[in-house]
Amino acid sequence: MTKTVVIDARWLVGGIGTYTENLLHGLGNRADGMEFQAITRRADVGRVKELCSRVTVVDVPIYTMMEQLLIPHAARECDLLHVPHFNIPLLHRRPLVVSIMDVIHLRSPEYRNSLSSLFYARPMLAAAARRADHIFTVSNYSKVQIMETLGTPASRISVIHCGVDARFHQSGCPEGSQSSAEAVGIRRPYLLYVGNLKPHKNVSTLLRAFACLRNGGKIPHSLLIVGDDARWKRSVVEECVRLGIRDSTVLVPYVSAEILPQIYTGADLLVMPSTAEGFGLPVLEAMACGTPVLSSNAASLPEVAGDAALYFDPASQEELASQIQRILESRELSGSLRRLGLQRAKKFSWQESIRKHMEIYSQLLGMN
Repeated sequence: MTKTVVIDARWLVGGIGTYTENLLHGLGNRADGMEFQAITRRADVGRVKELCSRVTVVDVPIYTMMEQLLIPHAARECDLLHVPHFNIPLLHRRPLVVSIMDVIHLRSPEYRNSLSSLFYARPMLAAAARRADHIFTVSNYSKVQIMETLGTPASRISVIHCGVDARFHQSGCPEGSQSSAEAVGIRRPYLLYVGNLKPHKNVSTLLRAFACLRNGGKIPHSLLIVGDDARWKRSVVEECVRLGIRDSTVLVPYVSAEILPQIYTGADLLVMPSTAEGFGLPVLEAMACGTPVLSSNAASLPEVAGDAALYFDPASQEELASQIQRILESRELSGSLRRLGLQRAKKFSWQESIRKHMEIYSQLLGMN
């Protein structure tokens, strides 16, 4: 008898969106006694139907009372509901699996005492950990944090690393990289940051390190920041002005899936300065494109990047500036990082991730 697994696919932005889309894409071609369906918002129906033929529209945003009422109704006949975020439907009484990428909102000083953390994230994460039949997370670092913060036993948590989409690969076309860079308003050479602008991303330390090098005439590079955050963008722009790097810093809120690989390829270096990170997908995407990676030594990033990145203390703008200069001035070092990064990225595949998800689904559905 076929078992029905429903994926809540209403959040298709950022890392959770990448995870959800690749999950649906990988599951769409599977059978093994399971049928996969998706719940999504009306605006994303066409996008989701390309990944999953059975789609139910529940046009309510996340973090709302209405989702608590309508998602249980939409999933009332499923054999297993998978919510790729911690906003689980509390009234759902059938088997449930949840993905918790990190517990940054409960542990990082920038957020843990905020109203949104105290009155939503904290109780919802606690409920998700208690209510879910199983938890997926994306790194061993996050697993330990979930165990320590939410009291979840290790046996109920599976670590399944993210993969790298096939579109991220080393390009032999520098002209394409240059035209893609020009399309977003920057010319080579440039340093690259990909991610949102929230405090734990530590963009301010990157800006100060870049200003030290650029204003001191030590590098000719510009800085390209791909990512947006309505709440924090203004402070980032103001800091660029204060540091005297506004003309050499380009902020691009969004880059299409077609252009992003070329943006990675055209960069001389990707910098990942986060103080907290559940996984850090841009690290692998850059490596797959043959771009050297300079990463913070914090959180899950060493677990993801391994020996294929150069590291720095995220609290030290001086060390970050020194490491940037070191890579840019050494062809041998940058070439080594490119080679190691290409090898490292090959170890992370969405196919393997999907296989591990399927194993847990089967166990929870009693199909083993």
